[in-house]
Amino acid sequence: MILDAAVADARLAALEFDDARGWLERARQEPMEPLAADVWVTDPAFSHVLLVKHRVRGWVPPGGKVEPGETPRAAAARELVEETGLPGELLPVPAAVSVRSYRADWSPTLGLSYAAVIDRDVPLGGEKGQPAAWIDLDEEWESVFPEDRDRIRAHVRRLAIGRSVGAR
Repeated sequence: MILDAAVADARLAALEFDDARGWLERARQEPMEPLAADVWVTDPAFSHVLLVKHRVRGWVPPGGKVEPGETPRAAAARELVEETGLPGELLPVPAAVSVRSYRADWSPTLGLSYAAVIDRDVPLGGEKGQPAAWIDLDEEWESVFPEDRDRIRAHVRRLAIGRSVGAR
């Protein structure tokens, strides 16, 4: 069931990187763990993104490992609260699907990125030693995944265009 949820969301994802859908089809033939999920959070003005300062990875979207019995969507929502203190409604369409190795001792795995729009006025909380902060979308941030900057920026711009078209 968990893998079925991951496959369904991977097929729906607005963006695909690293031939993730093809990788997923091949990987389904074997046990696949861990799955990862994160949340690309922007503010209603689409000018900032919410990131957490991971002790090893640098500035990254809130996220982590999908626990046994948990869907990737539920894991993303849980990680958002744990790492930022912010509950947020995830948008219906996943932002992206990718394949990467999140830790040196993990083989490459499927990562599902979800999206949320949250007001910046809500106080941030989160985990000790891993601060959360709103970062200007045009600012450069240090991360072991530098490609995420352009991926997140492109997604936020797509959201902004979609919202402005929908407001007409």
